Amino acid sequence: MSRQAMRGRGVEGRVTDAPPDNWVDRRAPVRVLPYLRLARADRPAGTWLLLIPCWWGLALALAADPAGPRPFDLWVFAGCAIGAFLMRGAGCTWNDLTDRDFDARVARTRSRPLPSGQVTPRAALVWLCAQAVLAFGVLLSFPPTAIAFGVASLALVAVYPFAKRFTWWPQVFLGLAFNWGVWLAWAAHGTPVTAATALLYAAGVAWTLFYDTIYAHQDREDDALIGVRSTARLFGARTRPWLGGFLAIAVACAGLAVWLAALSGGALAAGLAGVAGFGAHLGWQLRRLDIDDPGLCLALFRANRDAGLILALGLAAMSLA
Repeated sequence: MSRQAMRGRGVEGRVTDAPPDNWVDRRAPVRVLPYLRLARADRPAGTWLLLIPCWWGLALALAADPAGPRPFDLWVFAGCAIGAFLMRGAGCTWNDLTDRDFDARVARTRSRPLPSGQVTPRAALVWLCAQAVLAFGVLLSFPPTAIAFGVASLALVAVYPFAKRFTWWPQVFLGLAFNWGVWLAWAAHGTPVTAATALLYAAGVAWTLFYDTIYAHQDREDDALIGVRSTARLFGARTRPWLGGFLAIAVACAGLAVWLAALSGGALAAGLAGVAGFGAHLGWQLRRLDIDDPGLCLALFRANRDAGLILALGLAAMSLA
């Protein structure tokens, strides 16, 4: 693509850590490019990481329900995907609004639409509201308990961008927010939440601590210069044993959730196979990790889509066994 064509497509404004062949830069209308970049549509890994816990919750709820699946579950499955795309976009827009001054001082993030001047703060706020309203429309199609869970998640979404200012553990706040879909999707199926729901949620939070610590190592040096806190900075050279602990907690909690939901038989075997595959993938990431290689950290972070889908497939198999 020529330089002139790149200008015409808006590709010169591509965000640094976006995949070079992403569909936004290649196909999206030029006028909406900055807004899709602001919503991270050019970097879909985060959407997957928000969606997958929803599918975990739905699949485990189906496995734990003697009545089995119902037609409405198909809409829960699809509605969670639509909602995850919209809410991830809204959350990223909110995050970038609050962090625009920080982002301008970090090499990896200064190319984002707000610090680079592609979008004004006022336009970003309008875009944030539009995404949130559309997501709320999807949420309203779910049962009342699921709606209540969805509304409650807004407090976590609002607080997360500020967590790095007052705690070394902002990844905990991200985990609490990103895995909230476990509760929401379980409730959307129409059965009461149980201890298995709580354990699956805990597994997701530990998983987020695992993958987002890896992600945060990309910015460790810049974060130290501007005073932003993270588990990557907190753990430093001790990152590997900490990640091993998060891996163990995620696998143990997911395994207990499966056991409580299935108890025995083929369903239990299918669920535990999914947990084993999930744990094996995290172990593979841990063996490959080099915290001083930002490119590898980003690649391993993105690989967590596959890790989460492995567990999702195992939980889905439980509901069919």
